[in-house]
Order: sequence, then C-alpha cells, then structure tokens
Amino acid sequence: MNVVCLDLEGVLVPEIWIAFAEAAGIPELKRTTRDEPDYDKLMAYRLNILREHGLGLPDVQKVIATIDPMEGARAFLDKLRATTQVIIISDTFEQFAKPLMEKLGWPTLLCNELVVDADGTITDYRMRCPQTKLTTVNALQSCGMDTIAAGDSHNDLGMILNSKAGFLFRSTDAIKAEYPDVPAYETYDELFSAIEAVL
Repeated sequence: MNVVCLDLEGVLVPEIWIAFAEAAGIPELKRTTRDEPDYDKLMAYRLNILREHGLGLPDVQKVIATIDPMEGARAFLDKLRATTQVIIISDTFEQFAKPLMEKLGWPTLLCNELVVDADGTITDYRMRCPQTKLTTVNALQSCGMDTIAAGDSHNDLGMILNSKAGFLFRSTDAIKAEYPDVPAYETYDELFSAIEAVL
C-alpha cells in the first residue's frame, strides 16, 4: 500500500510565518526552515521575537484566517486523494492549522502543538516526536506501507530521502543544488505525474 506524505507550508499553502511577518511588519520573522535547518533554533528565535513585540497566538491566528491555499493546491490534493492515500506531515501547530485544513477539504494532518498561556502568549511548543517527518515515514513503513514524499525545505529531506520515491516541490535553488539527485518540480501537474508514475 502506498501513502503520499506531503509537507504543508510552501507546498499547499503559503508560509505562515512569512505571511505573519508581512502583516506585522517584522521582517525577521520571514526566516523559515528553508533558511534554518535547526528547527529548535528557529522556533526559539521566533518565540523570542513574538515576546519582544508583545504578540501572541490570537495575533497570529488573525493572519492565518486570511491565508488561502496556493492556486491549484486544493484541486491537486483532491485529485491525489482520489488516487491514493495522502497524509500531510507538517512542523506547523494544531492551533495554526485548522482554518487551512478546512480550505483544503479536511485532509489528514500530523503536526505539533503550541504551549499557550491564558493570555495568549506562546511560551513553548511540543513536537509530536523527534525528527517528526522522518520518524513518521519510518513508522508508516514499519506498518507495511510504501511512502512517497514531497516537500520544499531542509526539514523535509529526511522523509524525502528515506521514501520509496521523494520529490522537491518549489524548493530553493540552494537546496536543489545540494541534492541534485532529488527530482524537483514547480507545478502541481508535474508533481502529480511524478507521484502517479511511482504508485
């Protein structure tokens, strides 16, 4: 049995932190896993900036409510889900994801959780498991499933490189140059065709 494992941000929806950085006028928050491979370091950096500016979860959620999936993402996901099993594996958080999942037709999402005070201050975060994406594809494989993975960032490479087939989608030139053997695509039609070919 095949299961396609997709990243969320940068693949199906815009980067949440970039959208929030632009809305809040804080360019430092545009840093993502495309720029920083160490997720713990990146999140500590983000939470410090939020604290410095007195911003909390409600502020971020207001911006998320205005984000729509990338053009063609819903149709791609619907077509893919009609063809094979699909799981979205993301380093985003439950408190961020719900409005985005509604706009994508409620696909299965495995993600993480924020620790939030009563006043809305984000104080910490809980990862579902270490190396969440790689650990998840390994677990699926241990259940007798073949995984096919696609993502755009450093934190997607574990699941991409350890799956039956893996693809970069709308990634950076630097990541594509670092991993020249990983097929890289820019359109949903290309990615769907590549996935379909290995099912």
